[in-house]
Order: sequence, then structure tokens, then C-alpha cells
Amino acid sequence: MDGQGFPFVAKELLVLFVGSSLVSNVVLSQFLGLCPFLGVSRKISTAAGMGAAVIFVVTLASAVAGALYQFFLAPLHIEYLRTICFILVIAALVQFVEMFLRKAVPSLYKALGVYLPLITTNCAVLGVALTNVQKEYGILYGVVNGFATAVGFTIAILILAGLREKMERHDIPRPFRGLPCVLLTAGLMAVAFSGFSALL
Repeated sequence: MDGQGFPFVAKELLVLFVGSSLVSNVVLSQFLGLCPFLGVSRKISTAAGMGAAVIFVVTLASAVAGALYQFFLAPLHIEYLRTICFILVIAALVQFVEMFLRKAVPSLYKALGVYLPLITTNCAVLGVALTNVQKEYGILYGVVNGFATAVGFTIAILILAGLREKMERHDIPRPFRGLPCVLLTAGLMAVAFSGFSALL
């Protein structure tokens, strides 16, 4: 912060949010988290549930992992354990989300299926925690980066889900049905999102 004051910090956080969610979209620019992006984007309702779960897990994981690294791993000079520790933090949060959805929203829990526990090994979630360390973000900046990255993931998966629902109502040539059409759509989305680079 360097004593620049709240307006400067707020501007930095806004730039970080826009950059992480749109300009460097975790799915369409960094190509992380493609498994749930392609697997849970058949319906908007399911995609929204996955997006909400990812936002919760990534935001909390960024805060906990940042505090764990700053106050425990770094002072003890055991930074090499960060990947294992971050995975354990993410796994614990995913278990919490899984138990909550099983009790509160069983229909969404069934719809997400195997992709919900796969958040534990989702490279996008782990990638955010490691990026926060590599870029030396503090806890506040790390949480904003994590939240923005998860919002970017949610935006991308919701757009793809909406497009896939519309594509199901149209007659698509046989060679392009299914995964080929989805991959082509995702590629066009990546090209479109590259236009956000002019924002920063």
C-alpha cells in the first residue's frame, strides 16, 4: 500500500478484479479448470451451482492459504510444503460444501455429481493459491484475486451453459454434435474474451 491511501488501494483492487475475472480469465485465457467447465455446462442451473461452489471454495481457500503461508510456512522456512498444505485446505473446504449441498440442496448435489469433489483437484483452485504466493499478494489482495478468478470462472461457465442449451434446440451437422461443437464454442469465447485486454 505504501501509504498511498484508500482511493489508491481501491483502484488497485478494482484493476486486480477486472484483470483476474475478465482479462486473464482462468478458463479462457489460462486454460485451467477445463474439466468442470466442459463437464458441468450442460444446463444453466447446474453451471450456476458449480460457479457458486467454486466462488465459495476459491475465496475462502485464498484467505486461509494466504494466512497459512504468511504466518506459518514462511516464518518456519518450510515454503516447499505449500502445495500439500494448500491441497489439504481446499479438500477441507470442498468437504464442507459437499456436506452443505447434500443436506440443503440435494438436487444440485446430485446434478453436480463427481465434479463437486473434483474441485479438490481442480487446477484452477490450486493455481489461484499458488499465484497469490508467487506474486507476493497479501491476504487482502489474495482474497480479491481469488474471488475475481472464481467470478471469471462462473461467468465463463454460465455463458457456455446458455449457449449449449440453445444449441440443443438447433439442428447441428452430425460431425459437429457433442464435444466438437462445445470446443469450437469455447474457442470462440476465448477469442471474444481476448478483447477485454484493452480494458487494462
